[in-house]
Amino acid sequence: MLNADLKQQLQQLLGLMEGDVEFRASIGSDDKSKELKALLDEIAEMSEHITIVEKDLKRTPSFSVSKPDEEAGVTFAGIPLGHEFNSLVLAILQVSGRAPKEKQSIIDQIKGLEGKYNFETYVSLTCQKCPDVVQALNLMSVVNPNITHTMIDGSVFREESEDIMAVPAVFLDGEEFGNGRMTISDILTKLGSTQDASEFEGKDPYDVLIIGGGPASGSAAIYTARKGLRTGIIADRIGGQVNDTAGIENFITVKETTGSQFSANLAAHIDEYDIDTMTGIRATNIEKTDQAIRVTLENDAVLETKTAIISTGASWRKLNIPGEDRLINKGVAFCPHCDGPLFENKDVAVIGGGNSGVEAAIDLAGIVKHVTLFEYSSELKADTVLQDRLRSLSNVDIHTNARTAEVLGEDHVTGISYEDLTTGEMKELSLDGIFVQIGLVPNTHWIGDAVELNNRGEIVIDRNNNTNVPGIFAAGDVTDQKNKQIIISMGAGANAALNAFDYIIRN
Repeated sequence: MLNADLKQQLQQLLGLMEGDVEFRASIGSDDKSKELKALLDEIAEMSEHITIVEKDLKRTPSFSVSKPDEEAGVTFAGIPLGHEFNSLVLAILQVSGRAPKEKQSIIDQIKGLEGKYNFETYVSLTCQKCPDVVQALNLMSVVNPNITHTMIDGSVFREESEDIMAVPAVFLDGEEFGNGRMTISDILTKLGSTQDASEFEGKDPYDVLIIGGGPASGSAAIYTARKGLRTGIIADRIGGQVNDTAGIENFITVKETTGSQFSANLAAHIDEYDIDTMTGIRATNIEKTDQAIRVTLENDAVLETKTAIISTGASWRKLNIPGEDRLINKGVAFCPHCDGPLFENKDVAVIGGGNSGVEAAIDLAGIVKHVTLFEYSSELKADTVLQDRLRSLSNVDIHTNARTAEVLGEDHVTGISYEDLTTGEMKELSLDGIFVQIGLVPNTHWIGDAVELNNRGEIVIDRNNNTNVPGIFAAGDVTDQKNKQIIISMGAGANAALNAFDYIIRN
């Protein structure tokens, strides 16, 4: 089941186990059960701390990970390979007694939850966002015995996941709890538990406080730390939206990587420096006073800094047409890598003819029955190499000069209404899903009028990444910088950092 390199890495990781672990497996006679049995046998052979016992569980094939003398809190329904293999490895280590890499304040929050919580998360093994949610809920199940969590591979348990059209889909005690990427802090907040503001208050003022966790933020933090400045990062997660990128092929000197690996490397690089990294928390306000720049967090804590670099990135832009909001996660999707497998052998549309849209159509064409790409302009805007690849596919149609007007359907997407701009004729197309790929909207909703924004909501900057407020800089996709690329954002972060250093020296 595992290739030689993966087995070697796993062997090293299993050497970190601190106690015994038991796989309680529900195995049938079907092919998937045989695959699961082979995987569990292969892993168990690598460590004397792992044993396998057969037990009837709610689903077959499935298995739980537990200590031999305790009730299981972590269960995998299906075969956790692909992006979920790391979730399995972490579960084994944490159940064995290995301390999770999480702040003690978060651990205390989890332990403090009262009542019983039974979570189930439907995933696809190609989903970039799913492991974050699975690993968060698994950790919570390990820390608090009143919490259980089951990862369910929707491709294995198709009947019960038939109505799920976006992953990760989290259910609590049988009721829908949330869709999409969630951090532990997000989950705790939805359960009514928030980080204690006292953890953040009383901190000494920073020289530079960076707001955001993407490529621009990481680059800025490393540059200011190398200058010897007291540096802090406030971020929901390190990597930002890059975490949702399946493949990266244009980051110079790195021929090919994934968004999740890129983000992990960025986090590791940040950890090499004396940077106060505060994740799982967001800023809600920024203002400059006579004494300092003050940043308010969502738990009402306030941090002070001499300079600030805003690099909160951007999020998927919506179509803003009738039916879209109502049918998000019910056929309207934004991540083809995450949700594409849910539309196997179905008809879908991709809206947007830029690189993201064309790449999405190419990827989906290998999964779904048919893809129709809609582009408002008279021609596609994607790179020529991508357009050529798209046009070579037999199950793809391309409509340019097409204005999407309405998403059709009541409980789920059934089609789309669009205008043919060459004739003015309104048309309808029957569909099972719609993937929106029309660019990004800057994450500036929390800023208010603290700094100048343009009519697209982007922060206006000059060549030195200054905003209109002295001491507040901005970098990356949140700004009015024309081209939104990882490599450009990282350069902008470095530029903002160097100019923040210069500002401190001069003032």
